[in-house]
Amino acid sequence: MNISLAPEQREWLEARVSEGHFESIDEALCAAVADLMAIYGDDLAWAKPYVDQARVSMERSDVLSGEEYFERLGARLEQLQRR
Repeated sequence: MNISLAPEQREWLEARVSEGHFESIDEALCAAVADLMAIYGDDLAWAKPYVDQARVSMERSDVLSGEEYFERLGARLEQLQRR
């Protein structure tokens, strides 16, 4: 099989190989295809309990805005850094 890659894709793959992430471009491409197969084959059934839990939290109004969440996270990080 012959595969044509854009120059920037080939350069990126060659860099990953030279960094030791893969032994060859073929190995990197096999890993990429395996990842795509996993993504497309995933029915996301594993996520259902998390979605159900989020729905229950929303029904109880036990939710935070993104802004409030990041404020709390920042405060917690500051607290940990002071230790």
